[in-house]
Amino acid sequence: MTFASRQDALDIQNEMPWEARGRPATLYQMLRDTVEAFPDRPAISYQLLSGATDPSHTLTWQQFHEQVCRAANMFRDLRIRETDVVALVLPNALETAIVTIGAAIAGIVNPINPLLEPEQIGAILRETDARVVVTLKAFPKTDIAQKTAEAVRHAPHVHTVLEIDLNRYLSPPKSWIVPLIRPKNPGNHHADVKCFNKEMSKYPITLGFEDGGQDRVAAYFHTGGTTGMPKVAQHRYSGMVYNGWLGHRLLFTEHDSVMCPLPLFHVFACHVILMAMIKSGAHVVFPTPAGYRGDGVIDNFWKLLERWKTTFVITVPTAVSALMQRKVNADISTVKNAFSGSAPMPLELFNRFESATGMTVIEGYGLTEATCLVSCNPPEGEKKVGSVGVPFPYTDVRIYKTDESGAPVECVVDEVGEICISNPGVYAGNTYTETAKNADLYFHENYLRTGDLGRIDPDGYLWITGRAKDLIIRGGHNIDPADIEEALMAHHDVAIAGAIGQPDAYSGELPCVYVELVEGGTATAEDLMTHCKTHVHERAAIPKHVEILDELPKTAVGKVFKPDLRKLAITRIYNAALDEAGVAARVSHVIDSRKRGLVAQLEKTGEVDEEQLGHVLGQFTRPWEWADNPETEAA
Repeated sequence: MTFASRQDALDIQNEMPWEARGRPATLYQMLRDTVEAFPDRPAISYQLLSGATDPSHTLTWQQFHEQVCRAANMFRDLRIRETDVVALVLPNALETAIVTIGAAIAGIVNPINPLLEPEQIGAILRETDARVVVTLKAFPKTDIAQKTAEAVRHAPHVHTVLEIDLNRYLSPPKSWIVPLIRPKNPGNHHADVKCFNKEMSKYPITLGFEDGGQDRVAAYFHTGGTTGMPKVAQHRYSGMVYNGWLGHRLLFTEHDSVMCPLPLFHVFACHVILMAMIKSGAHVVFPTPAGYRGDGVIDNFWKLLERWKTTFVITVPTAVSALMQRKVNADISTVKNAFSGSAPMPLELFNRFESATGMTVIEGYGLTEATCLVSCNPPEGEKKVGSVGVPFPYTDVRIYKTDESGAPVECVVDEVGEICISNPGVYAGNTYTETAKNADLYFHENYLRTGDLGRIDPDGYLWITGRAKDLIIRGGHNIDPADIEEALMAHHDVAIAGAIGQPDAYSGELPCVYVELVEGGTATAEDLMTHCKTHVHERAAIPKHVEILDELPKTAVGKVFKPDLRKLAITRIYNAALDEAGVAARVSHVIDSRKRGLVAQLEKTGEVDEEQLGHVLGQFTRPWEWADNPETEAA
């Protein structure tokens, strides 16, 4: 369990090659091993409602195994074979975990974000050629059933829709009321509609077919939620088992209780947490269908930790920011660590959270294309706030730049380049389902190009300094700036648009856009914002700021030069925060540092309270320094 440095990770790796480790070949074998070791220990708990005394439901590992086998048997009876896809459009529930594992054992599971719009869900169903869809039965306060029905209408190969009724988690009188107020169940599509639990109960509690015993693609996860055709990443058993093995070896034992209010349609909850639970025998708790977004979860969070005697909290910076608005009003002394991912945590937030809770924050880095985990700040070693820690055992991270011919050249220590990864989660040559999307995705055939820019310091810690790929990441959610730009280009007054992510203390980034008008154009920023609200189809992508410039910065070939736009956004956001706090300082300009990416340089306009300044700019993840004393980063 010792993991305090990069050397510790290498020592674990040097014990033997990954291929020589006695590890399960398939997901079912990993589950079976844990069931035999801990049949009566709790596996998964779930609360539909968020109160610390609200009803809860728990499955032991033996019970979870039985339900997974029933689900897998059912899917096989529905003509799902190893290359067929079962799509899930679900919030969190016990059934979500059951069907995720059951579908991956019978065929290929494809979790889909239920917050997407019907056209996006439909595009993913067509891209993966899904045959069975598991979703919710119509239920108050959610439109998942309605959106899924509309999506299935446009997915001709879906032949069966299985519905889960959340009413089973309620007790009288609430369970009596739901049928009276339940929205009309949509049925405007061609597929058969069946009750998930009723159908599953017909099947035996032991696996009725051979597991196969070999590595294969078992999951599809879409990247982000952009409009149009999504990218769909392929995940093999070997990558899923690797994530489970890492969690067991480095973080969890069967005695841990893990609070995970993150959605199972995301790789963080599914691969990093659920797989680690299956490998280690630890206990995971999912509070409410929407997790951190659920009614009362943030308000009741500390009491939920006390109720479940939590030892590990799984979180993201946006959730931590919300939690810090609530006083710690319960005994959370059992909690050792908070594992945070999806985006870097601002220094101010990091320090406040550790101070208020007594937890140790472990920041990690991963991505869908690599079946998730890449690195983390070592639980028992130095945590360099702002870095994403050291690479895990059997993960080889290289920083590459390209020479004049386009060939990769490995960077030296602290030199910025593109972060590239080789590990058991990287399906080299086949990351995406579409062959064309794998072109130019690898260096030396095995190293996945992440599109993130970064460096490795002398201690082996990885630092992310920017992005080579043009994405806006809002609270861990990927937004394609092209969707914003294309929507604005449909406006008759717009000549060109450049969308970027502006710094945000809560979400890390929020979309904003800079616009150049055609000659004679009269549209105002307010006009263009109204246009975006209608024509940007993804709600999360609607820009928070629209600004018209006389001319956008461009490259020699006429392409919008976005680093200059990012400098404008950093200056605007930081200066607004300083003005609001009454700090006598301003950003004079933003430089592009070789080691740290974009760095805000400040000048004083009066007497400065350094501690207050640190609090204000510590809310953001981008570094800053005094203009007259550069390279002595204060945050």
